[in-house]
Amino acid sequence: MLDLTKLARQMQGISDHLTQEADAARRRVEIAQLLMSQATDRQQTLVDQLVEGRDRLLFAAAEPIEPLDTRIVLNTAPAAHSVISSDGSQISPSHHEIAYCYLLNISRVIIHYGQSRYPTLDSLPEVIYRPEDLYASRQWGIRTEEWMGYKRTAAEAVMLGELGIETAASQDADVPALAMTDGSLIYWFLEQIPVAARDEILLPVLESWERLRQARVPVMGYISASRSGEALNFLRLQACPFDTPDCMSHCEHQRNQMPCQTFSPLRDVTLWSTALSPGERGPLWKSSADILSCYGDHAVYFCYVHVGAEVARVEFPAWVVKDAELLDTALSLMLAQVQKGFGYPVALAEAHNQAVVRGGDRTRFFTLLEQQMIRAGLKNVGTSFKEARKRGSIA
Repeated sequence: MLDLTKLARQMQGISDHLTQEADAARRRVEIAQLLMSQATDRQQTLVDQLVEGRDRLLFAAAEPIEPLDTRIVLNTAPAAHSVISSDGSQISPSHHEIAYCYLLNISRVIIHYGQSRYPTLDSLPEVIYRPEDLYASRQWGIRTEEWMGYKRTAAEAVMLGELGIETAASQDADVPALAMTDGSLIYWFLEQIPVAARDEILLPVLESWERLRQARVPVMGYISASRSGEALNFLRLQACPFDTPDCMSHCEHQRNQMPCQTFSPLRDVTLWSTALSPGERGPLWKSSADILSCYGDHAVYFCYVHVGAEVARVEFPAWVVKDAELLDTALSLMLAQVQKGFGYPVALAEAHNQAVVRGGDRTRFFTLLEQQMIRAGLKNVGTSFKEARKRGSIA
């Protein structure tokens, strides 16, 4: 139980701290704006330095593929279109429950606009209980709980592909569709796991994206309140005091106080919120994440869009960016979704609501499981003494 009286004493002074942080943030924005102006005049030189010396840098910097001063007003979405989304939730495995297993719940959302068609709003649950499935990740030293999250990510992408194919086949060819997912298309966590485990997660995702490409259904990752600084890191090349940026030679022993960190820890969205007007997007960038070397033709690009309520980061596979018509359509449908959702895409919100497993759902799941175990003739079915005791209180 949280003691609010004791907590209130610790809250004293937080307003002063936040005021100081706001002043510091304003100064960092001013520095970044100046560097952006200078980098715009030297953009090609800085891009060449990035490409040639990327392996000598101690930070990940995205590569701009459009002029840094690009400001494009997004088009209005067509009246008839469809938006697809999928999300996932889970019940984690626990040795204290009546059985060691876990559940994945993957939502299916297709919303049609201007077509007089019913939406698809449901979810597909899957229970994983066989030892060969539960403990498969142990061969790579990955905990079952961690592997469950990876499998959920892959299942969401596969579902998105299936819904995209279904939608493209069931509507007129001139009615556009957009497949949206909540979060990044860059699976950073895969960098830390063995190749065999990585392939088991990543390959189904890339195959799903390939099916969407063939169906001409663009896929987009929508990131609200992004904490990325990948675009701002490009400005560190401009801030570098040396003729040639080479962190390995000049700054190896001062990683936490490098001379190019004049605006750290500023985030990309903070800068772009001062540069974009509602309904505008900034330049396109190519991400430099190491894991993208495994993506093949599906390398990830991104841009920042002022959607009205905030500046969002939106990501696309390379094939969407290289098709100007597909890119413009995807951005217009995304902006319409945000407007319909009063600040957040409707399809993403519905996908979350369909996928989420609440406390009551968890209880009913284990009740059904207990009933099946008793019918099968199993005895002593129940939670551990620890779990049973934690669910009660003497207070």
